[in-house]
Amino acid sequence: MGNDPFAGLTSWVEVSRNALSQNLALFRGLLNPGTALLAVVKANAYGHGLELVARICASEGVEMVGVHTADEVAALRSAGIGLPVLLMGYLTAAQVDGVVDSSVHVLASSREVLDGLAARGRRLGVALPVHVKVDTGTHRQGVDVADAAEFAAAAKRMGLNVVGVATHFANIEDTTDHTYAFLQLERFRTAAAAIQAKVGPVRWVHAACSAAALLFREADFSMVRVGVSLYGHWPSKETYLSWLLAHGRDGIRLQPALAWRTRIGQLKAVAAGSPIGYGLTFRPTRASTIAVLPVGYADGYPRSLSNRARVLVRGRPAPVVGRVCMDIVMIDVTDIPGVSEGHVATLIGVDGEEHVSAEELAEHAGTINYEILARLSPLLPRIEVE
Repeated sequence: MGNDPFAGLTSWVEVSRNALSQNLALFRGLLNPGTALLAVVKANAYGHGLELVARICASEGVEMVGVHTADEVAALRSAGIGLPVLLMGYLTAAQVDGVVDSSVHVLASSREVLDGLAARGRRLGVALPVHVKVDTGTHRQGVDVADAAEFAAAAKRMGLNVVGVATHFANIEDTTDHTYAFLQLERFRTAAAAIQAKVGPVRWVHAACSAAALLFREADFSMVRVGVSLYGHWPSKETYLSWLLAHGRDGIRLQPALAWRTRIGQLKAVAAGSPIGYGLTFRPTRASTIAVLPVGYADGYPRSLSNRARVLVRGRPAPVVGRVCMDIVMIDVTDIPGVSEGHVATLIGVDGEEHVSAEELAEHAGTINYEILARLSPLLPRIEVE
């Protein structure tokens, strides 16, 4: 019992090193030779644990990791992870001073950010690395294609080192018609060529997210950014269908890396017709055994799963009954023999022959697998497993 990493835990997240390693190897095999991998570890590594995943990625030879916030950069450095970091989100001047150094690449799309980086570089006596973010049609962050070359030239004049140019696709996951994605790709090629004509060769040219990295070698360039599929998930049903249409079923298998488990905190005998939970939304039609789980929407289990989802206990499914509460979920274990308080219940993951996926929960909750994973509470312990 003393060697059990889960002893004493009421709820925890398991992260499989082998699954992450296999997914990284899969992309190494898919990409054009020489294309680098950036592992996107923003949003607490899509719920898997920022430091844990970044450490595994470093050991697997990933060239760079990508985050959204200055706090995430600080957390990586505090954990002793020295990989180059691409900081993709908004930065204030104070944050530039707090976290940016020559190993932190900033994805820049505003002159204010360039000003802050240039001032920081002068104080450090180095030319800080920047990647120019080009807006090729998503219309959120980014410099317009027509302005990208001059933006890069301005960065260089300010003493910054323009080492990258990047864009992001707007409509590559939710469709099997990739016309708009290829239009963006053409715009990006135009912008990248114009930038390099102004400032010279750029080391990191990157456009591909997980979907593009799976489907289109034309988007590889010198680096791809792998996010949700690093963790073993297809970006969408449409991406998977696009793969099947192009390649058939053979040759690729993403391995989900995360399992979320908890323990049964109480068993209750409930008479037929007795209401369960807030709002009296469920009444069993027979005498039932209800298990109470010490997790809820505060932990990232959506309230919209009330009376819809299933949890695995002893390798068998148990339906969620009643409303999901802030800290409690109720499940019906009447048909599962031998259940006791303290038994493990699997919210996401495999138990015996059964499997509850993030995609299944997303379908019930009316959302996407990204949100199910990313909203898992950072307070839940993350434990690496083989």
